[in-house]
Amino acid sequence: MKTVKISLNSIDKVKSFVNDITKFDSDFDLVSGRYVIDAKSIMGIFSLDLSKPIDLNIHAEDGADDIMKALQPYLV
Repeated sequence: MKTVKISLNSIDKVKSFVNDITKFDSDFDLVSGRYVIDAKSIMGIFSLDLSKPIDLNIHAEDGADDIMKALQPYLV
């Protein structure tokens, strides 16, 4: 598992983020405080406090390089 900090501070960013990560078969969790939600759930993302950076847990065995390339615009 790998953890990175990302920023999703606009509706368009959230939409494109979900579109980008749904292309991968791996599991992704967003962690904000004590809340953990599926990062592929657009409704779940909007239930979080998006005013500050949040942690993204990437549960991937292989293909991590491709995932990190796709996440580049969101990394803090």
